[in-house]
Amino acid sequence: MLGTIVNVVLVLLGSIIGLVIKGGIKERYKLIVMDALALSVLFVGAASALGGMMSEDANPMLFIVCLAVGALIGEWIGIEAILEKIGDTLQTKLGNGEGNIAQGFVTASLTFCVGSMAILGSFESGIQGVHTTLITKGLLDFVASIIFASGLGVGVAFSAVSVFVYQGALTMFASFLQPFLTADMIREISIVGGIMIFGLGLNMLGVKKIKTANMLPALVIPVVYYLPFVQRIVAMVTGLI
Repeated sequence: MLGTIVNVVLVLLGSIIGLVIKGGIKERYKLIVMDALALSVLFVGAASALGGMMSEDANPMLFIVCLAVGALIGEWIGIEAILEKIGDTLQTKLGNGEGNIAQGFVTASLTFCVGSMAILGSFESGIQGVHTTLITKGLLDFVASIIFASGLGVGVAFSAVSVFVYQGALTMFASFLQPFLTADMIREISIVGGIMIFGLGLNMLGVKKIKTANMLPALVIPVVYYLPFVQRIVAMVTGLI
């Protein structure tokens, strides 16, 4: 768990620095920082998605199905509304009138948790006791959290909880999960997650309001799709066609 703990501490430290910096930035500078941050989020999302799609083993239709089905499930559950309600409650209790806590939390959580470094680093930490990948990721998250918190506010700090729960669970159950989380799963999760992060960037630019949080179930669908018994069913159906 050392790698995850270091990662969490770095996210919190970066968030605190970002919040301190934010207080001394004039409004016009905050706006340009937000635009720069949105463009960065767009780039991170596009790079993650396109990087996975460039693989010759990528399934060109799977990410579409994942996003569509995941969005329907998330809309039915009302994930976006739940997060907004929690964010509004925290905003009221903290007396924080600036920014949107839910937006900061979701944006930072997705950016920090989606990707191969979080998964592979957690496996290395849990199985081999090697924390290099997670600490390296933590340093990257540290820089990103400063920028995020300066633009999106205190919600970014709460993403440390997501990092702890997600990476901590992967680390603790690494020996059990590793045989099931294949390279195909990780690739498709990165593609779906990258597209969702790209959607967050569009939200931040005000291009279109996309309920990105409602698409979170889409991240689970690649795991289900690549389970052995599901693959056998897919092969049978494909053979019939």
